[in-house]
Amino acid sequence: MKQPVLGILTLYLNEAGLLEERSIYQKMTSAGRNLGLSVFVFTPKDVNYKDNKIHAQFYNLDTKTWSRRWTSFPNMIYDRCRIQRTYRFEQLKKFREHYGHLTFLNRPLRNKWTIHSILTKDSRYKSYLPATKYVNDNQEITDMIKKYTRVYLKPINGTGGRGILRIEKGKDGQLHIQGRDQSRRIIRPQFISTAELNSYLEPWNLKGKRYIAQQGIQIKLASGRVHDYRMLVQKNREGNWEVTGCAGRIGAAGSITSNLHGGGHAATMSALLKEWLRDESKAKQVKEEAEKIGVGIAAYLEQNCGRLCELALDLAIDRKGGIWLLEVNPKPAREVFAQAGEKEVYRKAIIRPLEYALWLYNQKKRRNGKEVHVTAADME
Repeated sequence: MKQPVLGILTLYLNEAGLLEERSIYQKMTSAGRNLGLSVFVFTPKDVNYKDNKIHAQFYNLDTKTWSRRWTSFPNMIYDRCRIQRTYRFEQLKKFREHYGHLTFLNRPLRNKWTIHSILTKDSRYKSYLPATKYVNDNQEITDMIKKYTRVYLKPINGTGGRGILRIEKGKDGQLHIQGRDQSRRIIRPQFISTAELNSYLEPWNLKGKRYIAQQGIQIKLASGRVHDYRMLVQKNREGNWEVTGCAGRIGAAGSITSNLHGGGHAATMSALLKEWLRDESKAKQVKEEAEKIGVGIAAYLEQNCGRLCELALDLAIDRKGGIWLLEVNPKPAREVFAQAGEKEVYRKAIIRPLEYALWLYNQKKRRNGKEVHVTAADME
């Protein structure tokens, strides 16, 4: 019987055809072969709309080389496209619109502000959200600073810690500002008065670039570095949401974010949470609660936004063990688990989208009234 085919949809990073996660796609190709699933990689640029063909990239596991060939559309599409401020993102929008009727493992998730607004409507999750406002003018930021010791300013479509500012109010009334620019470079810390805030923020054009202001949680370790937790929630081979893993992230010196791309490093959640809370039983309780709400949030967002197959939840834990959802990432990287030494979690993180793809394929075959022969091989 012909194998089902999964097409991984991504975007080139430059004109030379650089792909950000090529090594992950190689691992997925290998895992796919073991599961009975063919895998190829493509971008909207590779699509011939007239003939409905794709000039796709295939990884040869025997020769360990990539090659291209024209192929038909896959049975399922796994969308790994992250936001770009380039014409390539416009090509993606066209592709999604034209081929939206096809079977996608995951639909686009909306921006930070929309996700926050959706979650505030459910009493189960509202209490886990830091106070957040959409920035219409700088006065709203001033009001937030009066109420909270620290405030983060984030672009609603930003990723990887780009373009984030942290404003902290000192005991002397001075404001301490740090951040990262759009290239992730650390912005030199500055002290300004409240009266100077408007002029400082003017070049950032927060309203034009669409920002949110978010209550900051105290997450500095004894070393002075910030930390948080990256929880990966994925659909499993039965089509159910499940926590694949959760790892701690510790930011680089002088950084206001913990992103690995910004120089941070990873640790196991258990070790970092035990160090932070200094209470092993409390740490265990917090971890269990975080996993429960992680699965619930994923299911709730899918209910409101369309089919999803995985989400990364960035969580802050305060000194009392309170859990705060900082943001949701629909196109999560997996390297945090490899860096934390959690090899089995890393392996599952790669395989689960493939197992879910097979489950989805089989479900569709059943709905069409056809006999199903494809099963996900047990990789445990």
